[in-house]
Amino acid sequence: MKYSRQRELVLQAVRENSIHPTADQVYHILKKDNPQISLATVYRNLNLLSQTGQIVKIPLPNQGDRFDGHTVPHYHMLCQQCGQVFDLQLSLLDGLDEQIQASTGFAVTGHQLIVTGYCPHCQQAGADSTAH
Repeated sequence: MKYSRQRELVLQAVRENSIHPTADQVYHILKKDNPQISLATVYRNLNLLSQTGQIVKIPLPNQGDRFDGHTVPHYHMLCQQCGQVFDLQLSLLDGLDEQIQASTGFAVTGHQLIVTGYCPHCQQAGADSTAH
């Protein structure tokens, strides 16, 4: 893959933002210091970077894709109230791909797990609002 300054900027923006940004968020982050960058360029580079394994694309139902610069296998939690995505290290599923392949013969190339619920902040905000 040929080097591209804009691709490098997109990669850096994803890796430096632990919020698991959307394409629009990456675009707005970069637009401040790089007014020439287009939204189409951001989308194109996010897709290319995820296809080459340099970032992880997290497809979220009804919310579009989020992107993660942390490429070591891990899982995610999605808050149904605020929409934030959090990393989840879960050893419980270590070896899952191998177990599936051994029991079914299916050649697993990857998997994703997204746990949905409410983050501590939103739980507290909900408790505070019902207490009044």
